[in-house]
Amino acid sequence: MDSIRVPPPEEREVPTGAAALAKGLYLLDVIGEHPTPPRFKDLQAATNLSKGTLARMLNTLVLFRLVRHEESDNTYRLGHRLFELAHRVWESFDLRGAAAPVIERLADETRETVALCSVDGHEVLYIDQKSRGGAFGFRIEIGRRAPLHCTAGGKALLAFASPHERRVMLNHGPFERFTERTIVEEEALLADLALARARGYAISLEEHVSGVVSVAAPIFDHTGRAIAAIGVFGPSSRLSNDRLHTTGRDLMAAARQISGNVGAMPMNITPQSRARSPSESDAECVLPWGAHLAEGPVWAPHEKRLYWVDILAPSAHRFDPVTRTNEEIVLPRLVSAIVPRRGGGLAALTQDGLEALDFVSGKLTPLVDPEADVPDNRFNDGKCDRLGRLWGGTMRLDASRATGALYAISGDRTWRKVASGFTVANGLDWSPDGRTLYFVDSAPGRIYAYDFDLSAGTIDNRRIFATVDAQEGRPDGLAVDSEGFLWCAIWDGWCVRRYAPDGRLDREIRLPVPRPTSVAFGGDDLKTLFITTARIRLPSRALAEAPFSGGLFAMAAPAAGLPVSEFAG
Repeated sequence: MDSIRVPPPEEREVPTGAAALAKGLYLLDVIGEHPTPPRFKDLQAATNLSKGTLARMLNTLVLFRLVRHEESDNTYRLGHRLFELAHRVWESFDLRGAAAPVIERLADETRETVALCSVDGHEVLYIDQKSRGGAFGFRIEIGRRAPLHCTAGGKALLAFASPHERRVMLNHGPFERFTERTIVEEEALLADLALARARGYAISLEEHVSGVVSVAAPIFDHTGRAIAAIGVFGPSSRLSNDRLHTTGRDLMAAARQISGNVGAMPMNITPQSRARSPSESDAECVLPWGAHLAEGPVWAPHEKRLYWVDILAPSAHRFDPVTRTNEEIVLPRLVSAIVPRRGGGLAALTQDGLEALDFVSGKLTPLVDPEADVPDNRFNDGKCDRLGRLWGGTMRLDASRATGALYAISGDRTWRKVASGFTVANGLDWSPDGRTLYFVDSAPGRIYAYDFDLSAGTIDNRRIFATVDAQEGRPDGLAVDSEGFLWCAIWDGWCVRRYAPDGRLDREIRLPVPRPTSVAFGGDDLKTLFITTARIRLPSRALAEAPFSGGLFAMAAPAAGLPVSEFAG
């Protein structure tokens, strides 16, 4: 309850006679910014108002429906009147006016063309632009229309539309091919839109005009609906792939600024500042790869290689720690984890469920999809228990709702949903005796522990093993060592933490990057801890501070890890 960041109003800045009004508005800010619905005593501690003054102010705010009092738990929350007023604001919202200074700034920073667009029927309509691209830049006229399926702005709006809205927007005949790189197959386009939704921005690589690339991010209204997109356009000779992705992350921040943070994406794009310099890191970057979202590391003892994935490339990788060489296979859709199979080969968790993976060719062959009827979800992390059942969690593509679940998939490809209601289903592993399953939901910052029955494949008695405060980051992927200690990557925390079996924090491993994503034990003695990291949604200034973001790190562990279990299917 100590994370309130709302500063009280400065008395000298408050007009004469408006002190009570200023305190009331300040109280609204405190309630809105509180991490959980506050009780009266929480508001007293946060505002330092006297008991009588606070009671009178709360009663008045409740009277005007700006605050509501929940008698069931004796807490205070923002009232429905604020939502009604928000509707009024958005009814008169001047999108071009709000975006104009942002467009001007981005044009100066990128020295390219920046444009604002919205959907008009089955096309995008450019409603404002500013060009700094010079004679060799790409110019867009205000009022120009362009197709949805091959422009960055159009794909950004398609990606964040509801499935029904997307079908209506695309239901106008076959997709027209404008260049050799235009995506005209529906399955490939939907996979590309899923990538855009997971990243938070869309990219067009010469799909509309040869030699021109673009990147765009959606602008949301107060209901979370994408109403427009802001994009940067320029020649491929100047806008490299890496620069496009960096610009995409900056565009996400710009889109939030335009909409006043209303309906903003749930995943943070501004990490905490690091506590120490890179030279003081406890781990070494053994592969400075620059992955968007590296995840799912798993050690293959027979090959003496580490497999890992870049969810948003999307791609699968095989790393040799001796030679420090890395093999990459580009895949056609989102992939989040790889597991070895008892009969040989690999299986992968993707947005289409569990699939067999041929690492040489990159071919994916469907095995089973427990969420075939949930198109906005994808699998995230997954591991196998000692009987070869694959346990995997799902999440919404943009992590905006608690639609995730935990599944157990047997070797005969039958499956069961064992738990649900997760926002970002993440890392999981078992205690050395196999009696406890640890499982992460990153959104609330919790690592859960369950009683685990190996023979029955069931879980029970969920409890909180550890909680990570939001200001310290979010728990992500994890692994348990042979001593029963749990290692967890802390997203936005610049570190990996080791927890004792009783949930006590044992130690913290500092890193020179803000977003470690997962951990795995490897090497001949399983005493090397490998750490994957991400650069997704990090703005350019954050990447300048942490250039090894997206790299693979390694360090010597104080205890060996547990052998990897293979999928029985």
